[in-house]
Amino acid sequence: MSSAPPLRVILAQPRGFCAGVDRAIAIVKTALKKYGAPVYVRHEIVHNRFVVNELKSLGAIFVGELDEVPDGAHTVFSAHGVAERVEEEARRRNLPYIDAACPLVTKVHRQGQRQVDQGREVILIGHKGHPEVEGTLGRIHGRTHLVGKVKDVAALTIPGGTPLAYVTQTTLSVDDTRDIIDALKARFPDIEGPDVNDICYATQNRQQAVRALVSGSDAVDMLLVVGGKNSSNSNRLREIGDEAGVPSHLIDDAGDLDPAWLDGVFTIGLSAGASAPEVLVEGILDELARHRTVRVESQSGLEENMHFKLPPELRDEEEAAATPS
Repeated sequence: MSSAPPLRVILAQPRGFCAGVDRAIAIVKTALKKYGAPVYVRHEIVHNRFVVNELKSLGAIFVGELDEVPDGAHTVFSAHGVAERVEEEARRRNLPYIDAACPLVTKVHRQGQRQVDQGREVILIGHKGHPEVEGTLGRIHGRTHLVGKVKDVAALTIPGGTPLAYVTQTTLSVDDTRDIIDALKARFPDIEGPDVNDICYATQNRQQAVRALVSGSDAVDMLLVVGGKNSSNSNRLREIGDEAGVPSHLIDDAGDLDPAWLDGVFTIGLSAGASAPEVLVEGILDELARHRTVRVESQSGLEENMHFKLPPELRDEEEAAATPS
């Protein structure tokens, strides 16, 4: 053990799994129990390597597209949602499928389509190429424009007077989208948008918790965020630390921790993206304890109690598992 001073670790509250991720993982596990292995999953169920590997060990097989799924095989679509063409392809092939899309993502799909049905073109605020964005674009039957930065708003080729509305990728918070929304409203004063309460609660809550860790006179010396490199919300948590001038690192697990980062560090903020399980946070704490005496405390923050039900076809299995024998 090093003779260096003790290391204070403040756990962000809230952190880690959100209700949509919990539900998606439970869908795959429950489908495996009900139908037996293998169950095929189109794309990563959530953006986390540990979760994907655990589900693989239980019998899930992850594929890029449906043409990799054998005829008749039970199939699950990821939590990010899918374009309607994917669902149509599954129906055409008579694949028994379950859509594990987060209900908040599905809500965005419905909001966008409702705006089109009311005669508006839709502007989607999100990251080009992100699975959720691809799914949303493929669910709105009408003219849709994608913007990811303020400069994209000026580049839009939309005639004046066109009725417009905007929706947002769920892994972007109010803070992430504020400047883009302001630019949209400045250019299109009559644009419609969702209520602020319609944003993804988990994204906003985790960002607020990290912002509190890295700001003010009591800011931590370093921020660690547990999450996948391809996780939009995890990357954003790290960026918040960077923007505050706090050395910040996005790590998959304890194996990514570089002991050199601890030099001159006395207080660490530790958070986790919405698709990162708590076991990975515990592994980071164990690894830190190999190098320094660690004193762990939890940030005062919101307690999340959101829960989403499983799809109807799996609820009997869920209820049976919850019933004491």
